[in-house]
Amino acid sequence: MNGKSRSNVAPMGVTRSLADFAAGLRGDDLPPDVADHLGDLQLDFLRVSSIGADMPWSAWSRDYMAALNRNGSAPVLFATRSLDPPSAAFLNTVYAGSIDADDTHVGSMLHPGAIVFSAALAVCANTSGAEFLAAVAAGYEAMIRIGLSIQPTHFRRGFQSTATCGGFGAAVAASRLLFAGKPDAGPRIAESIGLVASFSGGLTQFYQSGSTVKRIHAARAAENGVAAALLAAHGFSGPTDILEGSNGFARAYADGFAAQIITDGLGSNYLLNGVTVKGHACSARVQAAVEGVVALCREHKIDAAAIKDLYVGIPSVILGRLTIPCPVDVQAAQMSLPHSAALAAVLAPKAGEGFSLSVRDYEDSLRDPTVKDVERHVRCEVDPQVERAVTTESVPARIRLTLNSGRSHELFISAPKGSPSRPFASSEHKARFHSELQRRWPQARRDEIVDISGHLLSLPDMGQLVRLLAD
Repeated sequence: MNGKSRSNVAPMGVTRSLADFAAGLRGDDLPPDVADHLGDLQLDFLRVSSIGADMPWSAWSRDYMAALNRNGSAPVLFATRSLDPPSAAFLNTVYAGSIDADDTHVGSMLHPGAIVFSAALAVCANTSGAEFLAAVAAGYEAMIRIGLSIQPTHFRRGFQSTATCGGFGAAVAASRLLFAGKPDAGPRIAESIGLVASFSGGLTQFYQSGSTVKRIHAARAAENGVAAALLAAHGFSGPTDILEGSNGFARAYADGFAAQIITDGLGSNYLLNGVTVKGHACSARVQAAVEGVVALCREHKIDAAAIKDLYVGIPSVILGRLTIPCPVDVQAAQMSLPHSAALAAVLAPKAGEGFSLSVRDYEDSLRDPTVKDVERHVRCEVDPQVERAVTTESVPARIRLTLNSGRSHELFISAPKGSPSRPFASSEHKARFHSELQRRWPQARRDEIVDISGHLLSLPDMGQLVRLLAD
């Protein structure tokens, strides 16, 4: 995936190097573009959380928390009730990370924002915006770099890296805030990383068999990461060489380990700038195909019933798990390129600017005979040009529509909207935030949240933002 040589023999010290970076990072050290980008990502986190909070599994999660009677002082989005920090991190991440619309890093195959923002919010009491931003940046870097260091063999083994690597992002963000300013912050953060590694899990059988377990994969990772940081604060410790150790995480969870990815450019090259913000509630590797189908159908005014063949040229990395047709449930549908392409073709005639496939669209599609009929005409094949154009930041697609009339139309999407090479502008993030949150909050409140998100470095107390995020 990343073109770097891999070896099962790793240099010592990457866990401590990562921890020391987190301990020493200050908000004012962040390059302006990174700080601005994180502000936009925070707005996207809140936008997606608002959508996710209305899903049935979010209600199940609230009932689960009520049954556990886990009260505390950590904030829950859109609610007046507070929970203990691990529980708040879990619930907020269910909201943000359960609908497959949250930000993602393609190369590391994971979703950092839902986890890292939720973990940092859970322990941000008496914290400045600058400290919060530093913790979030460190959490993003930890998740992405650890994920990149073990992919793609980690995925091929059957692990979902949001679940397995997400705990590292949460532990780093939370422990960065809990141990801020302490002389032993670096070792304590490393111990938190060592602890959460033993909680790591998340399998991908749901691709084949369905189920709703993926809805809580990110949430469990966030909960575990915050718990690990708190356990370290109360005396527990984990191995401070857990990533690179002979019986450590990389050896147990992957067939190859590029340890240098964790440390190369750490603190100078922020890989979080390579995050993709999604336009559609489906796999990041399916976004380009959806975009291409919608664009061709709209441009040529194609009715789905007129499609004889819908060819999607793909890279080999997604062949298999993301090309399974006839999904058994909504989660599987969101991960299915054939189904997503068919759904896009059916909805395209009514699609306006800013069109986005939603979870609701996928729910309806499972019972839609028109979508099922188009899906039978979808062909996903490895395309050499697409294969060459894959990067750690985006997965392209080639779309060719052949109609019953014999005419055909073709389009190559090198990178989907929202990817690093075609990012949403800050103005678009604000517009998307307002469009979703207007049903929850008045204009003045939304404007204040937008302003704070754009100026976190100067925010003296995160309590000001936390109060605005309650219901």
